[in-house]
Amino acid sequence: MLFEGRALAGIVSSIIRQDTLRIAYNRYDWEVMFRVADYHKVANIVYLGLLGNRESIPDKWRERFFERYQESLLFGENYKESIREVLSWLDARGISCTVLLSETVRDLYAIPETADNNPLQLFLTEEKFSLVKGYLIDLGYETEKTYPDAGEQLGRNGSVSITLYHKLPFRTPDYDRNMRRLLETAILRESYNYIRILPVESEFVFRMAMASYHYVTDELTVREMLDLQLSHRVWRDHVREDAVQRRLKDFQIEELSMRLLRIAYMWFADRKDTFYGCLPDNMPVYEAIEERLLTRGMVNREMDEQALELQRKVQKELDKERKEEERLHRKEKRQERIEKFKRWLRWAFPDFQYMASIYPMVERIPALMPVYWVIRGVRLIFHGIRG
Repeated sequence: MLFEGRALAGIVSSIIRQDTLRIAYNRYDWEVMFRVADYHKVANIVYLGLLGNRESIPDKWRERFFERYQESLLFGENYKESIREVLSWLDARGISCTVLLSETVRDLYAIPETADNNPLQLFLTEEKFSLVKGYLIDLGYETEKTYPDAGEQLGRNGSVSITLYHKLPFRTPDYDRNMRRLLETAILRESYNYIRILPVESEFVFRMAMASYHYVTDELTVREMLDLQLSHRVWRDHVREDAVQRRLKDFQIEELSMRLLRIAYMWFADRKDTFYGCLPDNMPVYEAIEERLLTRGMVNREMDEQALELQRKVQKELDKERKEEERLHRKEKRQERIEKFKRWLRWAFPDFQYMASIYPMVERIPALMPVYWVIRGVRLIFHGIRG
């Protein structure tokens, strides 16, 4: 998987930089290559790298790559109109929401069809979540992915995928608190009254923090790294580096996030870009990060202290959730046993009206009901034995 992962990063880099990269296409397992590329959401980019190498790739997998490329072409034709349609509907009904990640990152791609098909993420209240989801379903959208207790991603053929969150998808309290502070910096989007967007500086911090979190949960994709690098390349002259560093220190990821950004530059930056003029001194740390990222955590020899600490915090929250689920499960089982025992009591010792309907003497002398409980029990046992 690491072998195909490195090749994948090389192909994507050569297409994004629009330079020449010699790749031995006949050496790869193309089923693995497609699955890795599809997971990392860059199969549409890889297709462009396959052109001119038809004889080296099995027809089945070349067609699968082409399907992803074709989806991107169709999506590119109407994505702006689809987004405008959704945001205008929300604004017209006074539904306040915040655009977490601006879809304008798509405009940063030199080749439009190499961009992602899921550029829009919205945060709104839980009360409005069901209403907006229902509206999207009426438009033909279907749930593509569920984020338990946080939100859903919905998509429609040939249209934009939209992720709705009613709770930020970060488990640790520190992360959730600092992300909410970022949301407080949101400003109204031009021409809207209820749609807010994050300023460039806040969105960049959001992207850095999200990439770091996804890295330690082994969910970070090559696409996310590519979007991060393209965003930073354009925004780096317009953000205050000291303010960004302060924000990242609040998350306790200032070193980890900058290492991820540097790897993104190593992969995708133009060779003439001198933002990072030379290789870092501690290359083994970067190599370990790269291996973990490309293999989804299958190769994990983590050396970054901040990554290890954040991973520990996330695991602590996962353990708490697991224990809470186990506690609720035990409570449900206990309640089931109690209900079962109550049903048995009601069957073994029926109420007064039921006993009076079978044994008229009980109605005349209620004090005899325990006696008739015994009589009824003996009769049932006798009939059971005979049966």
